[in-house]
Amino acid sequence: MIAATSFKGRKVGVFGLGRTGLACIAALEKGGAEVWAWDDNEAAIVKGRAAGLPIVDLRDADFSQLDSYVLSPGVPLTHPKPHWSVDRANAAGVEIIGDTEIFAREIAGTGAKILAITGTNGKSTTTVLVGHVLRQCGLDAEIGGNIGTAVFLLDPPTSEKIYVLEFSSYQLDLTPGLRADVAVLMNLSPDHIDRHGSMENYAAVKEKIFAGQSDNDVSVVSLDDDWCRAIAARIPARRLRGISVENRLENGVSALEGVLIDGSLRIDLGDMRSLKGKHNWQNACAAYCVGIALGLAASDIEKAMHSFGGLVHRMEEVGRVGDVLFINDSKGTNVDATARALATFEPVYWIAGGRSKEGGIEELAPYFDRVKRAYLIGEAADDFAATLEGKVRFDMCGTLDRAVAAAAVDALNDGYENAAVLLSPACSSFDQYSGFDVRGEDFRALVTKLDGIELTRGVAA
Repeated sequence: MIAATSFKGRKVGVFGLGRTGLACIAALEKGGAEVWAWDDNEAAIVKGRAAGLPIVDLRDADFSQLDSYVLSPGVPLTHPKPHWSVDRANAAGVEIIGDTEIFAREIAGTGAKILAITGTNGKSTTTVLVGHVLRQCGLDAEIGGNIGTAVFLLDPPTSEKIYVLEFSSYQLDLTPGLRADVAVLMNLSPDHIDRHGSMENYAAVKEKIFAGQSDNDVSVVSLDDDWCRAIAARIPARRLRGISVENRLENGVSALEGVLIDGSLRIDLGDMRSLKGKHNWQNACAAYCVGIALGLAASDIEKAMHSFGGLVHRMEEVGRVGDVLFINDSKGTNVDATARALATFEPVYWIAGGRSKEGGIEELAPYFDRVKRAYLIGEAADDFAATLEGKVRFDMCGTLDRAVAAAAVDALNDGYENAAVLLSPACSSFDQYSGFDVRGEDFRALVTKLDGIELTRGVAA
């Protein structure tokens, strides 16, 4: 654990007693801060008191006594309206930050590097891929942030340490002091609009990942969507590294038809099992640029990418029965992510649904001809059925267990080569599961019980 010594002697409010909040409280106390911890969840308060946490009811507390206020990234800062505690902190003139801001201040001056990665889709895969490449090349890299490991649970900084961190838009909004040695923006498409108010606001928050950079830092930006291109245009050319999977770049890195191109250099991505499809070529371009920025040889980066096993819950090949693949893309929680999955496999037996996000699945219509049948689950099933009516055959399954069973039978009976039973919900999981990871583990567990299954990966404990 990293101690937040830069907050020694300060009084800090922390809202949110989840995994991130608990790690932040421990780091602050270890660093000598006085902490007032609170949560809207009564059960979390009871559990926190029993564990000896410094619980203080912030509803009655004097915010003017606080030096800083740490907000959980899952709590509204601005939209649809600020959380009540945000209003109180603002009224008292107290800075509102996240655990990642405290981390950034703690790391400053230690010689450790921060590689910050964001985007609407692909940021988790890219974060894990970058970490893998750096480790395979002998560097001291650790992975954390939005991807799952709270930043304060990582090892303490050294001059050789490289922190590879995934940042959500929520975290970027709470990290004004971020200075990334290398910052990566993968792509932008509508997402979390309820929390940012508009696409313009969402893009502006994502752009903050570059705000603290200097001339000696590197900014890696995809040039394949209008929002990212506009951001790239505001970044000084001397530190910009553009990437594209749509167009050949004269001054940048591109990957067309599965071949990464950087000047005269060529890297064939087509035979890399865990980097299939344009979305993964984009991830590979970003990881390559990060490696080059850190002084790695292109040949070593290529070798490391060959050994990459992929990201759990993101187009993860769980196993196969004969010619039928079973693909866990539970992390496909929006239409853009699901589009990438549908574009990768054909024919598809598609399991979709959950708690729908704005816009439904109308944007996926160009991929409907790849789908032999859809199996609809969760709250979105009726809405999805209305969109698919007359275009794609579908079954109203309701739950994942019924969907997996029905899809497996159909895919095996139809007998198509290279068919895929694909869980890519285009929805959040919160109607039936506590997270996309829990939904993905359920899918994997169900697949392991199928007759004749040959597992690529076993079910995680």
